[in-house]
Amino acid sequence: MEERSAGVILFNKINEIEYLLLKYPSGHWDFVKGNIEKGEKDEETIIREAYEETNINDIEVYNGFHELIEYNYYNKKKIHKTVSYYVGETHQKEVKISFEHKDYRWLNYLDALKLITFNNSKKLLKQANKFINEKSMN
Repeated sequence: MEERSAGVILFNKINEIEYLLLKYPSGHWDFVKGNIEKGEKDEETIIREAYEETNINDIEVYNGFHELIEYNYYNKKKIHKTVSYYVGETHQKEVKISFEHKDYRWLNYLDALKLITFNNSKKLLKQANKFINEKSMN
């Protein structure tokens, strides 16, 4: 079975660059993401999911960053999941998490890197941080 999702590495630059991480019910920390609904484009999915999961509705999705992660998980049967990740900036710091999550944190790069559970997400954060810093220099 195939499943497609889209996610966003959400950050703000209110004081310093901080990344938003969500704690999932299984205990891992990761980025905002969700399944792409029929007829939706990736950007529509991440904006909808960010609002549903965090109540954040002010997101500027940056062009030039698009990374894919693939993995398998089991839910009665094997599911192959592909997640398209993007980078988005928000000016909203207040978060109201949905029932889908247990906690959230805004963290600087190094603290976020320590808290993220999965190696593929750590790699994504490294790529996103480099991208954001290079974009800030221009």
